[in-house]
Amino acid sequence: MTQFSLLKPALAGCLISVAPLVAPLAAMAHASLETQTAALGTTYKGVMRITHGCDGQSTQRVRIDIPEGVVNVKPMPKPGWTVTTERGAYAHSYVIHGSPVTEGVQAIEWSGGTLPDDFYDEFIFRGTLDDSLGEGVIYFPTMQYCADGENAWVDIPASADAPHPASPAPALELMPPAHADHAGH
Repeated sequence: MTQFSLLKPALAGCLISVAPLVAPLAAMAHASLETQTAALGTTYKGVMRITHGCDGQSTQRVRIDIPEGVVNVKPMPKPGWTVTTERGAYAHSYVIHGSPVTEGVQAIEWSGGTLPDDFYDEFIFRGTLDDSLGEGVIYFPTMQYCADGENAWVDIPASADAPHPASPAPALELMPPAHADHAGH
């Protein structure tokens, strides 16, 4: 019997014991980012997952608010949907490709399409995570609009130890820059 063969039962036991803990989290997922960690100073590909409609209704519009410090944002076109951006002044000046930038995309909206309640889809954008954000968590409040209702995934916890909000805003954990020196850690 190989070492790998011996590990299979142990791995299966671990997965079985963890499954009851993970299943409730998956059931709670409504609007969430596919990749939930990223390094500061990198270009982040945000894939917002919409997993259901509004009380049985189809989703007709999705809006994502972009947090300060996520710059040079560009949405991906989506066949059958119209994509628009809302631009505005940044609170701070950022440097993109060696040039100062003082304004940019602050919200993205996809509209005019139809996402049935029993289907799943993704809405994609990319942006640069400025080093000035620092390590921690940032949030992408997301609105999902249907014919007669909406889901507001906009609740941001007051602190790290606060209870899980009912309609959580999708979160991204920011890690140290890939080029950071971690000697001695």
